[in-house]
Amino acid sequence: MGVLRTLILVTFGAAAASARAQVTEIYKCLDAQSGRPLYTSDKRETAGKKCELVSREINVVPAQKPAPIPAPSARSNFPRETPQAKASAKERQRDVLESELATEQQQLDQARKALAEQEAIRYGDEKNYARVLDRLQPYKDNVDLHQKNIEALKRELSNIR
Repeated sequence: MGVLRTLILVTFGAAAASARAQVTEIYKCLDAQSGRPLYTSDKRETAGKKCELVSREINVVPAQKPAPIPAPSARSNFPRETPQAKASAKERQRDVLESELATEQQQLDQARKALAEQEAIRYGDEKNYARVLDRLQPYKDNVDLHQKNIEALKRELSNIR
């Protein structure tokens, strides 16, 4: 496979350098000893081997440079955000964050309640306290997740104001 990659890279590299169509013949030969395929563009390497032509032509088209985007001039009527639209967007963002914060707060309360319920339960097969801790870990992780979400939402709200 390394030979194939090298061959393809060399072929495309040479073709890209010349930036025109190039005709190349690529052969796939089976190695008599290992049975592994060998790809080559050298016709001399195919002598005495069981080879088949894989590709006869590779067309290379030069890359086109994109047209530069003109910068808006100072005199153009380039769209600008009005102060009212900016304030309205901030207010909507604040409303969304506050509703997400309220939802996270409810989910945190539920997660704490579920953790407390599970801490109060002790099953008979949990003679080893490590089993209790293993059973409680997902509930603790859930509480931590909601606490981190609340902290992040509060940070976002403080950045808006």
